[in-house]
Amino acid sequence: MSEPKKTALFENHVQAGGKIVEFAGWMLPIQYKGIIEEHTNVRQNVGLFDVSHMGEIFVRGPQALPTLQWLTSNDVSKLGAGQAQYSLLPNEKGGVVDDIIVYCLKPGAEYLVCVNAANVEKDFQWMKAHNKNADIQNESAQWSQI
Repeated sequence: MSEPKKTALFENHVQAGGKIVEFAGWMLPIQYKGIIEEHTNVRQNVGLFDVSHMGEIFVRGPQALPTLQWLTSNDVSKLGAGQAQYSLLPNEKGGVVDDIIVYCLKPGAEYLVCVNAANVEKDFQWMKAHNKNADIQNESAQWSQI
């Protein structure tokens, strides 16, 4: 079994007193000072969540849109630059491979598919196996998200 991964903000979580647990192969904070205090702070101020463990799969090129139209359950052509949609990767039997968020970076040519941390490799392999000639790259190790 491999060593759990750590986000780029891992040391910040530790220094802030985060209670760290393993989740989907990552060491992540689940709370800091307590649920009630954190809930109140988010309601009265703001809250941030480190989701750097999520997967980032880019779909690029002239066949990016046709590929995502084939791979996902929603109409990706409706997305403009900077827009996103919650969608699914359905399988051949009408079931679900995973739920995803598709971000349009450049209409028709460049998209980011954000996938669940535990399913990054599975989703990436599924997308590659059902590709319609787009450039599909798993860039998860190169990105962090808040």
